[in-house]
Amino acid sequence: MMSEFMESNLIPKYKNDKKTLTKSVNTIFSQLIVGCSIVIGLAVSPAVFAMTDPVSPPSGEKFTYAWLKGYARALSEKAYVSHKGELPESIKGMSWDDYQQLQFNKDKALWRDDDSEFRAELFHLGLYFDTPVHISELKDGETTPIEYTSTMFDYGKTSIDGKALPEDLGYAGFRMQFHTDWKRDVIAFLGASYFRAVGKEMQYGLSARGLAVDTALPRDEEFPMFTHFWLEEPKPGSDITTVYALLDSESITGAYRFDIQPGDRLKVKVDAALYPRKAIERLGIAPLTSMYMVGENDKRTAWDWRPEIHDSDGLSVHMGNGEWIWRPLTNPRHLRFNAYADNNPKGFGLMQRDRNFDHYQDDGVFYDRRPSLWIEPEGNWGKGSIQLVEIPTMDETFDNIVAFWNPEQPVKAGEELLYSYKMYWGGVPPVEQERAKVVDTFTGIGGVIGQRREYYSKRFVIDFAGGSLSMLGDDINVKPVITTSAGKVEITSARPQHAIDGYRAMFDVVPPDNTTDPINLRVYLEANGQPLTETWIYQWTPPPQDERDLRNP
Repeated sequence: MMSEFMESNLIPKYKNDKKTLTKSVNTIFSQLIVGCSIVIGLAVSPAVFAMTDPVSPPSGEKFTYAWLKGYARALSEKAYVSHKGELPESIKGMSWDDYQQLQFNKDKALWRDDDSEFRAELFHLGLYFDTPVHISELKDGETTPIEYTSTMFDYGKTSIDGKALPEDLGYAGFRMQFHTDWKRDVIAFLGASYFRAVGKEMQYGLSARGLAVDTALPRDEEFPMFTHFWLEEPKPGSDITTVYALLDSESITGAYRFDIQPGDRLKVKVDAALYPRKAIERLGIAPLTSMYMVGENDKRTAWDWRPEIHDSDGLSVHMGNGEWIWRPLTNPRHLRFNAYADNNPKGFGLMQRDRNFDHYQDDGVFYDRRPSLWIEPEGNWGKGSIQLVEIPTMDETFDNIVAFWNPEQPVKAGEELLYSYKMYWGGVPPVEQERAKVVDTFTGIGGVIGQRREYYSKRFVIDFAGGSLSMLGDDINVKPVITTSAGKVEITSARPQHAIDGYRAMFDVVPPDNTTDPINLRVYLEANGQPLTETWIYQWTPPPQDERDLRNP
């Protein structure tokens, strides 16, 4: 049985509210290049940073994840204290070009001289990264704060005097390399609770976050921050390294454990314990952040010479009842919010299915190599919804896509929320469905070629491949099952697409007159009453009446 899904939309009042995403560090994180320059100023007194001192267990007590959870719970019972902007004047207000000049001294990388498969380097504070983060080494349960010293960084052509900066300055985040390539990162944590990782393609793309709070609500989004990290020294020869993190914000605290295992598909095992300070209207678990500007199905901003520009091209969901759903991403005219109700989801992710260089023609940032990110929940997540936010963007440097799990149960102050999940970063997802999947979605004007159009319609073309489609004989009657929430569906067909050993579904949608309300579409292929493919879902917003050009010669 095909599962039901629900799509809901923000009212038009909030259609241009880009604060929900662009207040984050997405522009900077799209590059992950370190450096800095600015004229030196007076250092801030160490007393200013007293509230951000490294956190560690009491004397004689070992550091454990259980201790960190207890600390996070106790912190949630205290008033939130922000340390944003607590930086010396000498590293405030710098430009991006300035920031790039500051380079970490690779000779100071953690575990460089040990028998370790990993190394860790630190990001300097400055530019948009203006909240000190404290980082400690962890070995055998003992923690050692990594104090700031001028020998850790090369200041390039800047006038910064590193020796004048306080030892408790802190850092902006960190990055790690694996023994297969000491020059390129496999994972990096930088800005709020953002982090990114790579598979064998060694190409950064979309980001993940520790937590999302009140995304796409009619007020500023709250961005919880990892304020402290503990980097556990990897065991000799081990291909797994562990990172612990403390999360803090006005509404919630949290304790995190990340077990990181690089490979063709990098895997991160995440354990999170969350402690709300107050009720939260929209909590986002395992949030993913990406960019979609132009693609085969949406060319609203197609003024660039490259045919496609996106880090991800669709949201994939493996529903709790076993159904697979594919939702192509769009760059809408107005902010769009959708929720897909489920019970104990098996997995979801923002994917870059299209891996064909010819479709992007980008030999600089290589969108065809951008990783997909798959979330595999562990344990009972219960009822809730996978929520998708799409924000208008006119530029590829702004992330405009967010997806996360939102629990149905209201989040209340004083409770403990426990979540565990696995993350898989790379070009190929860790699970493959038995049925055929969507490989392309095209859109254009509807109608019959060679005949004059008398009314406006939109053409949708969906290519399916895989599963049993290549095995179907000519006597099998394959039908598209099409559902629409509004308008009229016409000119439907499903025919073999031999170039991909699959099938192509095609149909037009005639929207109601004088309305621009979104229309929800749902399509899958069947034969003899049995589904052959995953379910394609889409949300199309018809253009205003004065823009419905019939394009007649």
